[in-house]
Parts: sequence; C-alpha cells; structure tokens
Amino acid sequence: MDPAIVGIIGILALLIVLFVLGLPVSFAMAIIGFLGFGYVVSFNAALNMVAADLWTTFSKYGLTVIPLFIFMGYLAFNAGIAERLYDAAYKWMGHWRGGLAIATIGADELFAAICGSNTATAATMGAVALPQMKKYKYDTRLSSGTVVTGGTLGTVMPPSVVLIIIGLQTEQSIVKLFLAGIIPAILLGLLFVVTIIILCRFYPEFGPAGPATSLADKVVSLVGVVEAVTIFVLVIGGLYLGLFTPTEAGAVGVFFTLLVSGLSRRLSWRGLLSSVEETLKISCMVFLLVTGAIIFGRFLAVTRLPFIVADFAIALPVSRYVVLALVLTIYLIGGCFMDSLGFLVLTIPIFFPLGVALGFDPVWYSIIITMVTTMGAITPPVGVNIYVVKALEPDIELGTIFKSVAFFLLACIVSLMILVIFPELALIIPNAMQ
Repeated sequence: MDPAIVGIIGILALLIVLFVLGLPVSFAMAIIGFLGFGYVVSFNAALNMVAADLWTTFSKYGLTVIPLFIFMGYLAFNAGIAERLYDAAYKWMGHWRGGLAIATIGADELFAAICGSNTATAATMGAVALPQMKKYKYDTRLSSGTVVTGGTLGTVMPPSVVLIIIGLQTEQSIVKLFLAGIIPAILLGLLFVVTIIILCRFYPEFGPAGPATSLADKVVSLVGVVEAVTIFVLVIGGLYLGLFTPTEAGAVGVFFTLLVSGLSRRLSWRGLLSSVEETLKISCMVFLLVTGAIIFGRFLAVTRLPFIVADFAIALPVSRYVVLALVLTIYLIGGCFMDSLGFLVLTIPIFFPLGVALGFDPVWYSIIITMVTTMGAITPPVGVNIYVVKALEPDIELGTIFKSVAFFLLACIVSLMILVIFPELALIIPNAMQ
C-alpha cells in the first residue's frame, strides 16, 4: 500500500480512537504512530525508533524548561501575586464603567507574563475577580466572558508552555518565540479592553462603575505589580540580553519567585507542596504529549504525507493566504472538539512544514498558530476555560458562559487579521535580537 495512503488511514484511525474510545491524545498518537511506523518500515525499526528518539529527546537538558516555568507560575499563584495584581488594577481602573472587567484583563496580562498557562491564568484570576464583579452587580455575561477569554493571554504571553512545545517540536529558538509573543499578547489584551468598553457603552448595566480610590491608595497598590514586572523583566530581559538560556531563565524565575514569596512570608508550606504537586501533574501531561507527538511525527515523516500536502498546497492556483485561512479554520474547528494543546501537537508535523513551504516566517507562523490555538480553549464544547469558570461559579449557566465568549471571539479574530496584515508586529522584537 502506498505510504501516503497509510498516513491518511493512520490519521483517520487516530481520530476514531480519540472520539470513540476517549483515549488521551498522547497515548493515541503513540499507539497509532508506533503501529503505522512498524507497518511502513518494520516492527524492529519501530522499536528502535521509539527507544532512540525518546532517549534522545528526554535526555536533553533543555527539556527541563517546561517544569521550571510551570513551577514558577504555580509559585506565583500560591504566593498571592495574582491577588495583588488584581488589587492594583482594580484601584486604578475599578471606578470606570466596566472597570473591574478591564482590571481583570490588565491583571491577566501581568500574571500571564509569569505563568504560561491559560487554565492557570483563568482559574487564578477567576477566583479573585468573579466575586468582586458579582459584588458590584456586573452582568454575568460580561464577568464570565472576561475571565474565560482573559485566561487565553497565558498561552500567548511568554513564558508560554505552548510556545515551548512548538519550539521543541519544530526545533526553533524558544527565546525568539518568547520575544515574538510579547506584542501579540499585548495587542490581544488591548482588543479585549476595547470590547469591554464598547459593550459597556451600549449596555451600561453590564458593568456599573465601582467606587473611586484615592491617589495614595493607587500608588501604594503598585507595590503588588513590582514583583510580577521584576520577575518578567529578569527572565525575558535576561533571555534577550543573552545572559542565560531558557532553562537557566526558568531556574532564575523560580528562585526569584521563591525568594520574594519567602521574604514576604506569603507562601505557606501547603502552598509550596501544592505548587510542586501541580507542576508534576502538568509537566507529566506535557511530556506525554511530546512523547506521542514524536512517535506520530516519525510515522508521518516516513509516509511523506506532510511533504505531499505541502507540495499540493503550493501547486494550488490560490493565494498562500487562502491556504493559511484554511489551516487556521481547521485549528479553530479542531479546538472545538479536542483539547487544543493535544490538537496542536497532533497537527504540527503536518501544518508546520506546510507553512514553511508556503514561505511564511517560522516564528510568525508559530505565533499565529498559538493564537488560534488559544481560541480552542474558549470555544464550546471542549473549551477548558469555560469549565474552569463554571467550576468557580456554579450558579452561572453554562449556556450563559458560551454566549459570553462570543463577545470576545471577534477580538481574537481581529488580532489574527492584524498580525497577518502586519507580520512585523510579531517579528520586530526577535529581529532586533539578531
């Protein structure tokens, strides 16, 4: 049988296994990839491939960057840094119409700069912001939508776990990907703020203005911002200046977060143990996804399916941006029915070579894919951030949360369009590093 046909059958078998049996993406990719590779090459070759590739990948020193940045985020969460960020944003913007929602986005942006996870950002800021917005009688459509979509900033703003995984899978510089994510994350946050302002302009009851705060209180509240900004500048600034590698940056970030939280006595032993436990859980999940992606990617490589797809797309009598729109649509639809991170690692071996073959800058293309992946975390029926908010506020109807997301999806789409029209927005910082 033609290897390309075997590749297509493998992808269809994978999707059937995922949807019918409910097997985790990582295990499904590993099983189908191993069996497919064994069929196309040989069983012994498949065994050798698994042994060699997994040892080569997991013996790399650079892979430790994943647990380090995850650990830094959970330390910041358990040390109450997110609460202080929200308090500062609330005191500066809470007296505006829709100010609490805007403050939530602002705090999301800052917390995302030291977290790297959309679910952690949504859960953390939701626990802080939802009770406050409920207290000041914010419409649940605005409050829930703000928390759900604001959490996506944790996927785009470095240090992003998604960008780390893309960098590892495509053998790109994680430093460049981190630097490329800064402006798009800020752009997305600003568009969320614009969305809130427009909604409250037409529907004032959505976000009543909160009480005013004195200038002295506003200035004092900035102390809570200093910690997060310092950690971000230390980590990303050190990477930009070439003072340390991504792994060393993660270690520096963890050390500084521990130092700050320890000196301020805000991190309890229970919080420290919880941070370790959650880091182990998330890191193991990510490592399993990487394992499955490696095996499945090797299978697709021997079938040459990614290259056939790329050659076919190049030969189409349409603009490359039409093909890009099709790829992004597939990511968006796939994210609606699968875990967005799992769908990402599944499709990277196919769609990344396609993007490079079409002449798109690999760093820019990675940011675009990351941003459309974040939309999968807020789209039904599998949008994980939606269920995070539902768990935090059981009284809010799931249908209400689904509807609230629609307000902000337009901002996500507009941000993608802006980056497609002006790709230099994502490339200006990493290019300046060269």
